[in-house]
Amino acid sequence: MCRNITVLRGLEPAASSEEIYAAALQYVRKVTGVGSLSATTREPIERAAAEVARITEALLEEMPARRVPPPTVPPLRRPEVRARLGLD
Repeated sequence: MCRNITVLRGLEPAASSEEIYAAALQYVRKVTGVGSLSATTREPIERAAAEVARITEALLEEMPARRVPPPTVPPLRRPEVRARLGLD
């Protein structure tokens, strides 16, 4: 599990719902200490991640534009990550 949450504000194009959910899931897994989902953890983790994603999406819409783009590219925009996850 990654120690850093990716900055989504200021991306061009704007962060997608998929990227926002991935960041929310990463956050929820980090704060709960759940490394991999099991039958007993899947539902509460996914429910919490969906709620965090909803709040994050609303927050990003309210924030002013960034003057400087984020220093890193979100994982879902990296070809090696997309290939590993079978997204391309």
